[in-house]
Amino acid sequence: MTRLDAPAPPAARQADRIALDPPPASGGGCHADAGVLRAATDQAQGSALLERYAADYPVGPHDQPQSMCPAFGSLRVGLRMRRTATVLSGSACCVYGLTFTSHFYGARRTVGYVPFNSETLVTGKLFEDIKDAVEGLADPALYDAIVVTNLCVPTASGVPLRLLKKQINGVRIIGIDVPGFGIPTHAEAKDVLAGAMLAYARAEAEQGPVAAPRVKPDRPTVTLLGEMFPADPVGIGMMLEPLGLAAGPVVPTREWRELYAALDCAAVAAIHPFYTASMREFSAAGRGIVGSAPVGVEGTASWLDAIGAACGVAQDRIDAAKNRFLPAIGGALAANPIKGRITVTGYEGSELLVARLLIESGADVPYVGTACPATAAGEADRAWLEARGVRVNYRASLEQDIAAVEEFGPDLAIGTTPVVQHAKQRAIPALYFTNLISARPLMGVAGAGSLAQVVNAAMANKPRFDRMRAFFDGVGSGPGAGVWEDTPQDRPQFKKKYAALNEAARKAAEAVGS
Repeated sequence: MTRLDAPAPPAARQADRIALDPPPASGGGCHADAGVLRAATDQAQGSALLERYAADYPVGPHDQPQSMCPAFGSLRVGLRMRRTATVLSGSACCVYGLTFTSHFYGARRTVGYVPFNSETLVTGKLFEDIKDAVEGLADPALYDAIVVTNLCVPTASGVPLRLLKKQINGVRIIGIDVPGFGIPTHAEAKDVLAGAMLAYARAEAEQGPVAAPRVKPDRPTVTLLGEMFPADPVGIGMMLEPLGLAAGPVVPTREWRELYAALDCAAVAAIHPFYTASMREFSAAGRGIVGSAPVGVEGTASWLDAIGAACGVAQDRIDAAKNRFLPAIGGALAANPIKGRITVTGYEGSELLVARLLIESGADVPYVGTACPATAAGEADRAWLEARGVRVNYRASLEQDIAAVEEFGPDLAIGTTPVVQHAKQRAIPALYFTNLISARPLMGVAGAGSLAQVVNAAMANKPRFDRMRAFFDGVGSGPGAGVWEDTPQDRPQFKKKYAALNEAARKAAEAVGS
């Protein structure tokens, strides 16, 4: 992480100052209630920003699905792109956590940081600092684009990234607001940045010639929307070949020029169906969008039909592709059966696809919980699952996912870290979705047998869990955990008293901050 608040070199121009009358609301700091932060954002920036986010990323009965800080999603997209610089503006604790997590997940890039204090925030100096930082970074020999991200407090305080220049020395400047109180999950924050980049690239393409892709297929392409295991685009490309089509870029892309190639496609395959802003840009470019994905026999058959129809492919070519791949997928599923009851939960956005593949492999899947929202592009997967008796829960909370484990008593629980922890405490085998399930191919022949080994191995560990639970039975839990001469007694009245005092102190501090 590099601080970008060093004094800028002397310049001939006069500093641009933003009139702040009245000064922007601080929102009570980064730990204020979401309602306070939303009200502060509306006051400082107008209601359009959060209204757009509310339309693109609607919440369900509650607004607390499982997810890490949403800005992690957009940060990861920028850090994975070549020749792209990333700058964060937010509270130091948030920036530290985001950079730590990003590097933990393999980022090998410096993250720029523009810090602030109360004075620079309310006087407009923070915007000046961001502007100076961007101008200092804008070297076309190093970068195609610079992504500047406002976190919660700068967003609520109205730091106007929209006033940054669109390009400096030929380097594109992309400013986005990614507040935790406006975007429910980090998966959807990937769409915030991907959509902003597609909008910029589409405007460039409309104005004149743009950079050609490094490798241009000799067939019409299908753009793949949503992050996926690296082998999946290759497998999809093989299934598209008999249709006279090729797999195009995966969005989010790995470099800027791929955005032009992504827009120049015959159709878009919304593998992850919640990329609403990105789909809006493709629709504006006149590209058709196909939901679901080629998972399992039935999923692959219906997906090939839909892609063929969207691209005007003759039915005999579609049938030839199905005759070529469906028997192989069916054979792989039959050779790698999965027997057992499995609950599936997660926050990556591919939970419904995984559930489809498990069911076609022979598993009983009574429940799928996803932190992402219901969208039109995901309707086919929801309908397929519910027709087979699966309860599909969008915007699932941790409490709902844990309740499903309790209700269905699965042989295996696939989910987020706290779900996995809860299941293992109940001696139920469990797998972390992000690292052990989504890090495998899901599409086509390669995906058909990819889950069986890890899933069956996990379920086979049930006797070990039972032995461990029997061995440790009686050692206590909660306040009585461990080995004691006199077992500690729980004091619920003390907990209740101090919980009330803490809540009162929190509300008092929040009132002062607002």
